[in-house]
Amino acid sequence: MKPLIEITTVPIQIEMKTTNAKLEYARGTAEMEVTRDKGGLQIKSRPIRLNIDTFEARNSITPTLARSQEQGAEKGIQASYKATAAFAQEGKLMMQTKLGEEVITRFSKQSLLEDVKDVGLQFLPKVGPEITWDPAEMNIRYEMDKLNFDWKIGGGSFEFTPGDIELTVTQKPEVIIKYVGGPIYVPPSADPNYEPVDVRA
Repeated sequence: MKPLIEITTVPIQIEMKTTNAKLEYARGTAEMEVTRDKGGLQIKSRPIRLNIDTFEARNSITPTLARSQEQGAEKGIQASYKATAAFAQEGKLMMQTKLGEEVITRFSKQSLLEDVKDVGLQFLPKVGPEITWDPAEMNIRYEMDKLNFDWKIGGGSFEFTPGDIELTVTQKPEVIIKYVGGPIYVPPSADPNYEPVDVRA
C-alpha cells in the first residue's frame, strides 16, 4: 500500500549583509604667512685722534695759583737750607780765623761769586706738551634679510563609523503536507474499483 501523505519541509533562508567599520579623517586647513625683516650694511669709521696736553707746559710759563704757591714754598725751603749751610760754613770759618786774615773780604767775594752763578737764565717752557693719540677705527656690520614663516594649521577631525550586520529572512520555514492517495469512498463499496475483502481465509 502506497503512502497517502507526502510531507515536505522548506528550510528557512537568511540573507546577511555586513558593513565594515570605517575611520575617516577630515583634514584641517593650513595657512602660511611670510614676513620679511630687512637687514642692511652699517659702516662706522673714526679717524685717528690726537690728544695734546699743554697743562705742564703752560704751568712752566704762567703757573696757576696753586702751582705758584707750591713752587714758592719749595723755593723757600731750598733757600732756608742754603742759608743754614752758609751760616754754618761762615761760623766754621770764623772759628778757624787767625790774626791778620781778612775774613770779611773772603765772605763778600764768595757771596758775590754765588750770585754770579745764578744769573736766572732758563728755557721756557720747561716742559713740552704731552702728546698721545687714539688709533683710527672702522667697524663694518652686515646683516642679511630674515624671513619669518608663521604656520596656522586648523585641527583635523576623526569620524568613526561602526560596522553593521543586517539579517533578512528571505524564506520562512514551512512544512508542506500533501495527500497523495486517491479518493476515499464511504462506504467503500461505492468505489468503482472496489474489490470485496475475503475474510474467510
